[in-house]
Order: sequence, then C-alpha cells, then structure tokens
Amino acid sequence: MNKIKNIFLSILAVLLTVAGCKDDFVSTKPLTEVPSADVWKDAGLSEAFVTDIYSGLGFGGFNEQMLASLTDEALFTHPGRGINTVTEARSNPADRGWINSTLDWPNMYGRIRACNLALENLETPLFDNSGLADRLKGEAHFLRAYYYHQLVRYFGSAPLIDRAYELGEADYTAARNTFEECVNFIVKDCDEAAQLLAGKSVANGRASQAAALALKSRMLIYAASDLRDIPTASAKSSTIGAFQQKELLGYVSGDRTSRWQLAKSAAKAVLDLPGLGYETNLAAPVSPDQGTTNYMNMALARGGGERETIFGRYFINSKNEDGGRVGLFNGPNGYHNWAGNTPVQNLVDDYEMMDGTSFDWNNPAHANAPYANRDPRMDATILRDASPWKPRTPDAAGKDPANQIQTGQYQIVNSEGNVVTYFGLDTRQSSVEDWNGTRTGYYMRKFIDPNPAIVDQNTWQQVPWQFFRYTEAIFNYAEACIELGEDGEAREWLNKIRFRAGMPAIIESGEALKQRYRNERRIEMAYEEQRYHDARRWMIAPETLGEKARIINITATLKPGKDVKVYKYDPQNYNYLYKPNNIDPGIENRQWLDKMYFLPIHRDEINRNAKLVQNPGY
Repeated sequence: MNKIKNIFLSILAVLLTVAGCKDDFVSTKPLTEVPSADVWKDAGLSEAFVTDIYSGLGFGGFNEQMLASLTDEALFTHPGRGINTVTEARSNPADRGWINSTLDWPNMYGRIRACNLALENLETPLFDNSGLADRLKGEAHFLRAYYYHQLVRYFGSAPLIDRAYELGEADYTAARNTFEECVNFIVKDCDEAAQLLAGKSVANGRASQAAALALKSRMLIYAASDLRDIPTASAKSSTIGAFQQKELLGYVSGDRTSRWQLAKSAAKAVLDLPGLGYETNLAAPVSPDQGTTNYMNMALARGGGERETIFGRYFINSKNEDGGRVGLFNGPNGYHNWAGNTPVQNLVDDYEMMDGTSFDWNNPAHANAPYANRDPRMDATILRDASPWKPRTPDAAGKDPANQIQTGQYQIVNSEGNVVTYFGLDTRQSSVEDWNGTRTGYYMRKFIDPNPAIVDQNTWQQVPWQFFRYTEAIFNYAEACIELGEDGEAREWLNKIRFRAGMPAIIESGEALKQRYRNERRIEMAYEEQRYHDARRWMIAPETLGEKARIINITATLKPGKDVKVYKYDPQNYNYLYKPNNIDPGIENRQWLDKMYFLPIHRDEINRNAKLVQNPGY
C-alpha cells in the first residue's frame, strides 16, 4: 500500500510541476468540441455544420412504419404502433398516434434554428471560399424551406422563426403565422436557394437548384388545392367552416386562378431543367414487360432511372442504417421478413386493365383472373400470389422450388394419398414464420432490391429514398393545367408517364380527365408519401382514407385426377377462387373525421407556448 501511495505522490508532483510551468494547463480546450466562433472561420467546419442539418431528414420514408399505412395504400401488420390511432381517427393532442419521429416540432425547429445560424454566419463568410459559402447558404435556405413545408402540410401553419434566438431574451414564444405568410416564406427561401445553387455541382443527397424548384412546385400545388382555399374547404367541411382562425389553414381571400397559374409556372420550371427525367419522350406505349422494368428502374434509381431522382436520401452498407432494411421491414415472412406495410385491396383494385378500362369484380373475367392483363406498374409495386420472387432461404427451398409468392391456401396430396389443405409459405399460417405474415394477401415490392443475394434478413440494400422526383413535377404541371382548363396540355404530359409504363393514352376532358389524373398519380406515386397529402388536399379523404381496408382471400382446389405433392401456381392443376373482403374490424376499423385533415399540435407544445392556437376538431 505504501509503495502505491508513493507512486501516486510522485505522479502528482510531476503534474503540479508541469502545471506550474504552463499557466493554461487546466484550461485546455476539449478535444471533441469546437467553439462555435471557430466553426465559421473554417470552410470545412462550416460545411460540416450544414451537413449535420440534413440529419433532420431521418431515413426519408424508409421507416419500419411507413406513411402508406395511414392511407388507402397499405395496412400495417403489427399492432400497438399507433397506426390505428390515426386510421381510426382517434388522434388527439395527448396521443396523436404514429407520426414520423423527424416531424415533431422540437426536431423541426431545432433544424430550423441551425439553418438560421448558418444563414446568419455565412452572410459575411470568414473563410476565403465565396463559392462554397454561396452553396452552403443555398442549402440552408432549401433545408429551412423543406422543414417549414413539412410543418405546413401536416399542421396547416406554424410560427415563422427567421433568426436564431439567443440566451436572455424576454420572450421565446411565438404565434402561428397565417398559411399565406408561410407559403410566401417557403417560396422565397426556395427562390433564394435556387439562385444560390444554380450552376453548382453537388453530391448525391445534397440540395440543388432542381431540388429547390421541385420544393417550390410542391408547395404551390398544395397552396392552390381545395383544402387550402377556405371558401371551398368550408363548404366541404363543417369542422373547417366552424373554425374561427381559418387564415391559419388556408387562403381566406384572393384569386384562386392566379394560384393555379403560379403552380403551373413553378412546375414548368422543373420540367425545363436539362438532364432530368426518364423515358418521357416516347410516342407510344412500351411493351408490358418494358413498362414493369421502367418502373422498377425508377424505384431502385438504377438502369437510367436514377435520372428521375431530384433529391434523395442515400444509404451505404457500411453504415447499416434502417433505411437500408426496407426489404426486411416489408418483405414476405416466407423469406424471414417482417411484412410491415402490406398493400390493401383498395390500391390493387385501382390499377387499370391493360386497355385502360377499370378493373371490376363484377366482371367474371376480371374476378376469375384478377392479376391478368393489368397495368404493368402493379407487378413492379406489389407482390401477390404467384409473383415470381427470389430463391427461398435454405430452410424453405424444398417447399417452394418454383420461388413464387404463396399467400393462399391450396390443396395438395400428402404422402398417404389424402387431399389436405396446405397454407402458403407467405401466409399467417406459414411453416416458416407465421407471426410475420401479411393480413391483406399482398406484400410491398416497390423499393425492394430483387438481387437474389439480398434476402433482406441480414443484408442491407442501397436503394435511395426519393424526396422529389421528376415525375412529381409532371403531375403538378398536369394538375394545374387541368384546373386552368388546358386539357390538351395536361393529356400530353400525362401520356408521357403512361407510355413509359406501357399504358394507352388518356383521351378524356373536363371532370373525367381530372379523375383519370388523380388515379394516375395514385398509381405512379404509390408508397412515396403522396397519397396521405393528396387525399387531404383534394378533400376526398372521407371516401378514400375513411374506407375500410380490404384484403384478398385465395383458395385453390385440385382439379379431378390431379396429384400435386409440392405446391406451385398452376391453373392446369387447380381451380382458383379469389374473394375480396374487409379486414377484421378487430384488427383495424377505419373511419374518417374531418379533424384529421390536420395533425393536432401536441399538448406539450401548447402548454409551452400560450400563443399557439390548436387545430380544428381537437
């Protein structure tokens, strides 16, 4: 003990001697921190600061729970995640149900504050690289606009904070600005970002001039829509009509036609940018197989389809981020995946026949073969019974040598020669993983890498989430044209999308054209976080999002004399029966209440800020 004590005293004496020789020994700067004043003197540190603001984007839409499951696109398989709170219209300020964690006000305003800090400190750069400073300012303007557009499209309007608060201020609370003020602020930020980023070369995942213009286009198409025109919205919803501060939700006055004109011009500015878009100059429809391939190329951002991506969130295997586990989260349980956000029959039914007519269960030919001769985008979006897929994992390979999705129940002949019922490997009675099976009879196909080496159980994929893609701007342009009575121009651009998918031209006009356009946007943009907002801004949510989620039940009975011991899809051996049904209300019982047009501001935010006004219906 005395030896250890002597060693300690010797070390202490040395330390004291060093400290006596160097006055600032005890005030050494932390090695893991940089003083804020030093950040803006260094180009690399300034860029790192702005880069960190992007982290507020999270994984984009590639979360285990996806926004699609809050719409008539999908049903979330696993209970207890807050999804039903939204789909059953039970949201309230204390329990809003599931929302993307990046969307909470503390996260949004934390990122907005960071944008404000960057813009203030980059106004007069302290490092010698004006080109970099302009790019970083452009990115900060874009990101601030993006985060505000998130608040606005979910909540209606929000307080506009355009400076970084400091310690010791008298008041940190702020009232919500009007919706019109919010739109003007976002558009101004987009314009400034586009100007600063024009001609700048940026890496994938960073803001660009195109991204700024795409965000402006989206914001203005929302601003022109029914939900944001208060006279229209009030006529359609008594909940909005009774709200006292309608200016927080939309335009209470002004010329709606001019808003459509602004939206049209903003969309056209994106369409006029060089080098963007994929297969949009076709004179006729491609083959069905090519249509499926084209759609997959865009969803996976490869094979030329990457030209569609205007702004995306990218993933690399070395980081093992959840955004790279889309296949695991959503793939079939027969491949040891989790079957998260499964397509509902409501979506499947809205895919047209190959000739452009509607699918109809009352048509015997359609009902007997519901997946035949359908829009090629369906097979690129949805895995359904008999879809070809990857080789099974070794434990299941012998049960499905054909590598086909199995979501039905089928008769087979057992080793004793008896006819028995066999439940497909991708059902909730699967012999592989029964707890992770689909409840709807379908699985998500879009965004999942088809590479057989990526079975998704233990392998991450590198497919980006596309916040903005070129086709959205086409839709925005076509929608504005329709609302302005320019049907021919709208058809020309819509048919660019349809020809690429292998679908025939749209020929309708007027209201019929509007309905064809809306369905076309629904199909093309499935699972891209569009439907949630489109159904609200068009104010069609009561009859779409409020409709009960529908599923498919599939049974296959052996034809006389057939002896099948290992099942595979084969109409020569089987008679197939397809029966659509509503999901069991004990699993989900969807309804729509008009308060759901906007999210409630959380109770904690209201308690912190007495100037906030809660949204209608809450």
